[in-house]
Amino acid sequence: MTTTPPRPAQQHDPTPPPAPRLSLWRGSILAPAAAGFATVCAATSLTGVVSGAAWLGYVIVAVVLVGCTGLALRSIRTPTPVVGLAQIAVLTFMVIGVFTDRGIAAIFPGPAAFSQLSDVLTSAFEQIRTGLPPVEASPPILCLVTIAIGLVAILVDTLAVAAAAPAATGLVLLCVYAVPAALSDNMLPWWTFLLGAAAFAALLAVDGNHRHRRWRTRDAPGTGTSPESASTPVAVVAIAVVLGLVAGTVVTAVGTVSRLPGAGRGGLAGGVGGLGVNPFTNLRGMLDQGSNVELFRVRGLGEDKRLLRAFTLDTYQPNKGWSLPGTPMPAGVPANLPLPAAPGDDGTSRSREIQIEPVNWTDVWMPVYGAPRRLTGVAPNWFYDQTSGSVYTTKRQSVAPYSEIASLAEPSKDDLRVSDVKPDEVSPMYTRIDPVDPRVAQLTQQITARESNNFDRASAIWRYFTAQNGFTYDTQTAPAADADALTDFLLKGKRGFCEQFASAMGVMLRVLKIPSRVAIGFTTGVPNGDHRTITSQDAHAWVEVYFGDRGWVSFDPTPLSDGRGVIPPYLRPDNSPTGPSASSGAGQPTNPSSRQAPTGVPAPPTASAGDPGQAGQQDDEPGWVGIAGLIALVLALAATAAAVLLASRGRRAGGQGGNSTEDAGISANSARGSPANGVTAWLPLVAGVLWLAAIGFAAWLLSGWLAIVLIVVLAAAGTPATLREIGRRRRLHAIAAHSPEAADAAWHELLDECADRGTPIPSSETARTAAQKLATEHHLDGDGRDGLRTVVGVLERRWYSGTETTDATLAPAFEDVRRSLRRNAPVSWKGRLLPKSLLNRFRR
Repeated sequence: MTTTPPRPAQQHDPTPPPAPRLSLWRGSILAPAAAGFATVCAATSLTGVVSGAAWLGYVIVAVVLVGCTGLALRSIRTPTPVVGLAQIAVLTFMVIGVFTDRGIAAIFPGPAAFSQLSDVLTSAFEQIRTGLPPVEASPPILCLVTIAIGLVAILVDTLAVAAAAPAATGLVLLCVYAVPAALSDNMLPWWTFLLGAAAFAALLAVDGNHRHRRWRTRDAPGTGTSPESASTPVAVVAIAVVLGLVAGTVVTAVGTVSRLPGAGRGGLAGGVGGLGVNPFTNLRGMLDQGSNVELFRVRGLGEDKRLLRAFTLDTYQPNKGWSLPGTPMPAGVPANLPLPAAPGDDGTSRSREIQIEPVNWTDVWMPVYGAPRRLTGVAPNWFYDQTSGSVYTTKRQSVAPYSEIASLAEPSKDDLRVSDVKPDEVSPMYTRIDPVDPRVAQLTQQITARESNNFDRASAIWRYFTAQNGFTYDTQTAPAADADALTDFLLKGKRGFCEQFASAMGVMLRVLKIPSRVAIGFTTGVPNGDHRTITSQDAHAWVEVYFGDRGWVSFDPTPLSDGRGVIPPYLRPDNSPTGPSASSGAGQPTNPSSRQAPTGVPAPPTASAGDPGQAGQQDDEPGWVGIAGLIALVLALAATAAAVLLASRGRRAGGQGGNSTEDAGISANSARGSPANGVTAWLPLVAGVLWLAAIGFAAWLLSGWLAIVLIVVLAAAGTPATLREIGRRRRLHAIAAHSPEAADAAWHELLDECADRGTPIPSSETARTAAQKLATEHHLDGDGRDGLRTVVGVLERRWYSGTETTDATLAPAFEDVRRSLRRNAPVSWKGRLLPKSLLNRFRR
């Protein structure tokens, strides 16, 4: 039996002498350190949207973990995609360990930990959506900031260190500035731009020094460097531009409140910092009031307890809640001029002057009491809409102290019972309602069956929302037990805060064709010396019902238990004391019997503790899973497009006689050590991982377990092909880099190519015998046979001459053989998914 002769001892070691320790430190540590420092400096821009400095500590820890992970893995020559995945894993461990308490061994993710993390991120997005910058640095916000900047750190580290393209990181860092600049109403602090610019300049300087030290090992410009190698940094920058623009668009789509009136979801108003209120209600919301901030100081009300209205909502979206209409607000009239009479105000009632001093109020809305007649101290850019009863402007801004001349007159029960609503007196939008669950309509009809006029019907619905009927005021809604949020609240959960109570009553009134809307504003506040103090915790929602010549009349169905609720005279029992509007206590009015449900109404079913298939029902707003899936999809498309583009360039270069390898995706010059081209060589594998992630997130929207099973199945199916591709990439890189092992790598790759095609060649065969079998079995054409002869010649010289140098003809000859194999003996799909070269190696 003929065996391969042993290789002679090496004659000399062509490896360059080790670099001095200082140069080694600069080359291996300084670059990732500069990348991390640039990320932290760019993250300081978040001071414009997140209060305090606690978040900076989390950011620094995340960046240090990402940088150290990359430094450690690159020191052992770990492939770039594996380094990136490891950095993501380390970031995940940190997030799970810090922001959840359900991780396996505290830091490892599991279904429970991911579920809790989903809730945390949902709370963060809700706080962003409903809060005004700078938002409080709550745990959900800290978690979101840590994840976002951690991912930025991974991307910057990859571009600056692995791809050696620090200039491309400028686009990524610019996106970090774009997010707070888009959300904040003030100019970002000047020093954060100075820090970012200095850090980016330092990153470029570090890379420039590193390139200068390696100049002797590089081709000088114009001395043979291939166009493909020069185009690779351009491709990296182009990809970074696309990803940066897409990421900026996705992230800045997460808006804050105080949109322009009628601007819909997409319109953001500018202005300055402060607090405002959110122009929508949510049937499945959670009330997170955060810290208690003083908003208004009110003088002139005396002992009266009135609701302060900011704006009204007239559009109901099933299973979501109430919102502003999708059309622009009416033109309105200047608010600094005499105002047109509000509906129901005939001008005969006494006027009251109320002084309102905003303290931390910033919004497009100027809250008012009752029926406003005149406003003083108001700038010309404020307008009054008679239909909605709102005072608004086109740009969110701090509001100066103002005075309101208003009528606070309240009608009597008898007046409301005889009020006749003419069809042309009120806009049809106030009775418009999409089809509701039949159970809600049935309940509404049962509650109001004995009533003969709109006031008594509205009062009957108002009386239904009491503790006697099982309703509880709480800052958290009951777990979802029904697919329809409104039905779930009315018949099962019965727990929530003002948004749920007001939303439900407004819908029930429209079921009866009674004009109604939801008002957003504030409760009465608390006495404080010569004024009443209204804080952020007084934010409230209630219902306004239209009664013809009496105008819009307030009904507050929320059973508040802290004395903040207001019960007007027309809703009190006939034997209750007369006088100004009183407040409710203990979750019910002065006389509890006044809000008992009408007799004959069946007791609604109690909430099911575990209604299968519904307990996990979530609001149909896209959460973090949808956003993450969208980002993964965009990245997968970008990686796929980049891989196809670079592969086509490699094929054109190869067809023109160039020295680039088609599948390796790296040119001869780049193979000498350019990390940028090494990154492009791994793009197909990165694209596959991103597609897997996108599919997993899409499946997660349907079922968490489905996503897990699908990812496990796809990962298991793709693991053999992935491992085979990783081994192939290592060999191709060695060949293109002219390493001493290039000939052996080329030969073993050709043997594995034969095995994948179902014709394994025993290792005991001589090179010439094996080459003859390879050419015969796979019908190599002339180019393939010529290339194979060159490969065998280089291999034999390597084995028998003892030299460590590699012939420059090896790489193109090797590619000629592979192209001939692909033309004349393509690998089947089974051979690609289950490569026999890998499986046979495992069996041995």
